[in-house]
Amino acid sequence: MKKILALILAMLMMLSLAACGEKAPETPAEAPADAPAEGEKAPEEGKVYNVVHLVNGNLGDKSFFDSANSGLEQLKADGRINLTTIEMGGTVEDEPKWLSTAYEVAESGEYDIIVCGTFQMPEEVKEVATQYPDQKFIIYDDNTFVGENKNVLNITYKQNHLGYLMGIFAAYLTTDTSVERINEDAVIGFIGGMDSPVINDFLAGYIEGALSANPDIKVDTRYANTYVDTAISKEYGLSMINDNKCDVIWGVAGNAGNGGAEAAFEAGKGYFLGVDSDQELTFNEDLAAITMTSGLKNIGNSLVWVFDELDKGNEYWGTEVTLGIAEGGVGLVTDKNFDKYASEECKAAIEAAEAGIVSGDITVSSDFTDHDKVMELRDAVKP
Repeated sequence: MKKILALILAMLMMLSLAACGEKAPETPAEAPADAPAEGEKAPEEGKVYNVVHLVNGNLGDKSFFDSANSGLEQLKADGRINLTTIEMGGTVEDEPKWLSTAYEVAESGEYDIIVCGTFQMPEEVKEVATQYPDQKFIIYDDNTFVGENKNVLNITYKQNHLGYLMGIFAAYLTTDTSVERINEDAVIGFIGGMDSPVINDFLAGYIEGALSANPDIKVDTRYANTYVDTAISKEYGLSMINDNKCDVIWGVAGNAGNGGAEAAFEAGKGYFLGVDSDQELTFNEDLAAITMTSGLKNIGNSLVWVFDELDKGNEYWGTEVTLGIAEGGVGLVTDKNFDKYASEECKAAIEAAEAGIVSGDITVSSDFTDHDKVMELRDAVKP
């Protein structure tokens, strides 16, 4: 009897709980695969950022700054950012504007993110970022003060890897006398904007890539000491072509480097290699015809990547993000003139080099980690 009464009481309690809507506890559901981990911010899907791009030069360089701005313009066209672009000029006389303009836009409080570029502006960015710790900054192509300001993201690129691919192409082309305007001497040229770590990182790869294809090759290296004035690069290009029989010139100096293309066109000898953007598409018909390929530093793509990451809730403020071949941060143009003039052996060598760099089987020197070695290389291959 006691057992029957206990059973009846238990049933009455269960009915009472059901009537009150109480449920037995459930096993917690698993978090979505893309949910932020503990401590991370949730994605801000649909947010439109107010962005200002401070160009410490001028657009229209058909390479570096145009590449950066193209990515931001794409984000604007997609409705993901509101964009203001301020061209500050790139001459010595313009440099004081860089700091004052950075202060002005930070003080205004109008922008979620201030974007600027190059190893020429880290001092300005650090000063203003320190004064305005709540203002976010992205500086591309520089890592001078990584981690010192928690509101600054540094984006850098493996331009030494890019240089390696370009060096292979130049080495194959410079002795391919089946191509018009090419002489049999194995001499290639490099016109850099400044004698600086970033430019010499391009150069390190260029030399090592060229040597991998031809151990006897010579590389004529010169620095324009400007990123805006083509005249000095044209003068250097003519000297390379006429004095040293150089017939492939890589211009790594923004707009200034395009003087190398002008030199090849005027001399009627040799070819030009572009940088940062596909310069064959941006040049006039005459210069495009002698631009065999361009090494791409995909700055625009990298900026789109940052906003893709922000939309996922992934933030990298206070750190450095470095993008290479595997991440699509660098590469080279492989259609148009490249496809027409590069030999099958050359194409195969470049593909093998790409695979070797990604796998780690090929190690490319960097001016950031072994400056002395790069300078020794530069001196050893002079014509």
